[in-house]
Amino acid sequence: MRRRSRQLATALVAAHVAAGPVAAHPHVWIDGGVDFALGPGGQLEALHVTWLYDEFETLYMLAEAGMGLNAEGVLDAPDREALVAQLSEFPADFDGSAHLAIGGAAVPLDWPENVDARIIDGRLQMTFTRQLATPAPLAGRAAEVAFYESTYFFAFSITQPPQIRPEGADCTGEVIPFDPDSAPPGLLTKLAALDREETPETENVGALFADRIVVTCD
Repeated sequence: MRRRSRQLATALVAAHVAAGPVAAHPHVWIDGGVDFALGPGGQLEALHVTWLYDEFETLYMLAEAGMGLNAEGVLDAPDREALVAQLSEFPADFDGSAHLAIGGAAVPLDWPENVDARIIDGRLQMTFTRQLATPAPLAGRAAEVAFYESTYFFAFSITQPPQIRPEGADCTGEVIPFDPDSAPPGLLTKLAALDREETPETENVGALFADRIVVTCD
């Protein structure tokens, strides 16, 4: 199974390279979501972020790392540890994918920590934590997380309902999916015409296609 999965991944990567640039943006599709960790007094302390890569990107990433799945369809422990270490090296321009605002004002987040990775039903799941630089009270204020990457190279979709921890907190979370009718006319066509190395001219273009989570607390 391990050899077959590695051979399949290598074949898919070769096909991907041979195909060249097709639709440039987005290139990678990631499902997932964001959970909210509250501390004393109901202050928001951290966001727990989940990414679930599409199956092709999973195979591509494993092939690039020289890894394959074992007979159970998961990574052996040494490979998983190596992959976690690799994924923990975020690029300098990493923008977080989870963009937090409280009461309409952007809230800074610390660098990702507590990275973990595992294979679930053939897809790579990556999780990490973003601490708030300063815990923020939520009572009477709406917290909104927009789930996107600024250049829209990665397309993020919220597929997991937000969890608010600890359980029993007097808060509710609502997912607001991206409305295709809200996108500027013709923008997706322009993005698809870019090659893989080009960056969209529209600054922070990923925000225009973002699913969002709104949390309110009494």
